[in-house]
Amino acid sequence: MSSHARKRILSGMRPTGRLHLGNFVGALENWVSMQHEYDNYHLVADWHVLTTDYEHSPDILPNTIEMVKDWLAAGIDPMESPMFRQSQLKEHAELHLIFSMLVTTARLERNPTLKEQVRDLADKLKSRGFDEVEDAGGAPLISYGHLGYPVLQAADILLYKGNAVPVGEDQLPHIEITREIARRFNNTFGEVFPIPEGVVLKETKFSRLPGPDGRRMSKSLGNTIYLSDSEEETGKRIMSAITDPLKVRKNDPGRPEICNVFTYHQKFNPEEAPQIDRDCRSGALGCVACKKNCTVKLNDYLRPLREKRATYNEGNVLEILVDGENKARSVASETMQQVREAMKIG
Repeated sequence: MSSHARKRILSGMRPTGRLHLGNFVGALENWVSMQHEYDNYHLVADWHVLTTDYEHSPDILPNTIEMVKDWLAAGIDPMESPMFRQSQLKEHAELHLIFSMLVTTARLERNPTLKEQVRDLADKLKSRGFDEVEDAGGAPLISYGHLGYPVLQAADILLYKGNAVPVGEDQLPHIEITREIARRFNNTFGEVFPIPEGVVLKETKFSRLPGPDGRRMSKSLGNTIYLSDSEEETGKRIMSAITDPLKVRKNDPGRPEICNVFTYHQKFNPEEAPQIDRDCRSGALGCVACKKNCTVKLNDYLRPLREKRATYNEGNVLEILVDGENKARSVASETMQQVREAMKIG
């Protein structure tokens, strides 16, 4: 168990580039608030990208830089919360290998998230030139690394003796595999690891922020508003947003509860939201005026973040990451020394 008075948390993201408003309200805001309550370590999960997207490995570093700029701009303090790349600490691979001996393939195949991911896997394998993409029963073949990604995730968490793991409700099964591996190691070799608890991130009506088209905001759907967008780009996105289809003209009564733009007002312009609700329902407020106001308020909200982001470049982001990697390495190497001693190897 960590000797720290505060519990330790490991949080991570796969580096897929710039972050959007959905990432901000779904995870990043929580991270910023949690760094005052916990000892936070922030992982750039660049090896995890390889499980599903290895052929685009040259994109990982530039995507990392863009993502970490957003972390910093949002308020993650690198002096308080080290940020580091998984790939730069060999201890992640070493502990992953050891843990892979402590879990069965049958257990990993029952991982519900994996079941969701294999649905479109066959098409992806075909596009990469694989001749065999399905087994005899017609199920998509998955890579060794993809099947074992929860084991690598367990190594990520336990390497830093994380007591708590911030997750969405749907990610709790991942943490259960980590807990099982920690218990098995401790029961077999002696107490080295804490049994981490999943801390379910505060779910609000904004946790799954809709894109302008009404679907959940997602890069794959192309419906994102990026934290780093220009004010003009943000305005175009807001002005294209779908509103109440029954409110065709300004005087028509609206239903703000089904309007994406009103959701943005509630999150980013809460002071005016009650009046906007009343004026929309009465027909006093038209959609164009509402969208223009939303654009102004959202840009006001994001302006300090964007200004802070502009102070970072590849050079100073890499310096921050290397510093974080040095801090993380001192913890990771100590844990691996304890693992080897417990196992009587080396």
